[in-house]
Amino acid sequence: MALYFTSINSGSNGNCYYVGNENEAILVDVGLTCKEVEKRMLRLGLVIEKVKAIFISHEHSDHIKGLSVFARKYKIPVYISVGTLKNSKLTLDEQNTFGLSHTQNIQIGKLKITAFSKFHDAADPYSFTIECNAVRVGVFTDIGSVCDRLISQFKHCHAAFLEANYCANILANGQYPYFLKRRITGGRGHLSNAQALDLFMNHRPDYMTHLLLSHLSKDNNDPALVAQMFAPVAGNTLIKVASRDQESEIYYVSNQDKVNYHFDPKQYQPDQLNLF
Repeated sequence: MALYFTSINSGSNGNCYYVGNENEAILVDVGLTCKEVEKRMLRLGLVIEKVKAIFISHEHSDHIKGLSVFARKYKIPVYISVGTLKNSKLTLDEQNTFGLSHTQNIQIGKLKITAFSKFHDAADPYSFTIECNAVRVGVFTDIGSVCDRLISQFKHCHAAFLEANYCANILANGQYPYFLKRRITGGRGHLSNAQALDLFMNHRPDYMTHLLLSHLSKDNNDPALVAQMFAPVAGNTLIKVASRDQESEIYYVSNQDKVNYHFDPKQYQPDQLNLF
């Protein structure tokens, strides 16, 4: 059984990530409107009814914008920490809302989701790994600094969404006010290209097949620059930049051979797309 994954969107304008097998899936964050998530999942051939849970990383608007409407419309359980829920000021169905805690493991069908705390300027922020049949995908964005928890999780992932938010030189010489530059670089903001590259070079497992560089800043980064930085050290890992304007391709890792794949829904007839 394979794990399929895609970025519905990645950036300060909205974040939403899909990970699932043939029978069930989860979303990490719903930072786009319900209508936009529906539209993009339809284009990808993804069946919303197979989304069995939503996991929320933190309360910033680019991660929760469409959560209430989407979860209510499709009656999907939401996993969110007490601190995040309180600070989000969202109204969610109490009967279908569940807490999160550090190193908690949650079983959704055959998917095992592990939540662990991270450094970010939010009330109680979390990153996640999603595992099925010994294949693991990580969602590691909005991270102010690389800690032992992140390293421990990253080094066991077959694929990962990893933040590469800003280029230090572009940020330093840009128009952002000083306080905002400090917020971004101060250890509870975001990972730079160099920090992400260092994590990848020093801690990626030999079997990592995919790395989706995520949450790039519109003003303080350049997708071409990031791709150029990672290309010489990519090895057998397929490296892509997740767009802040559209959904990515669907990628997958098989538990049988664990090699690079991407899924093209155009190759399939409409009645076949509900495999995912």
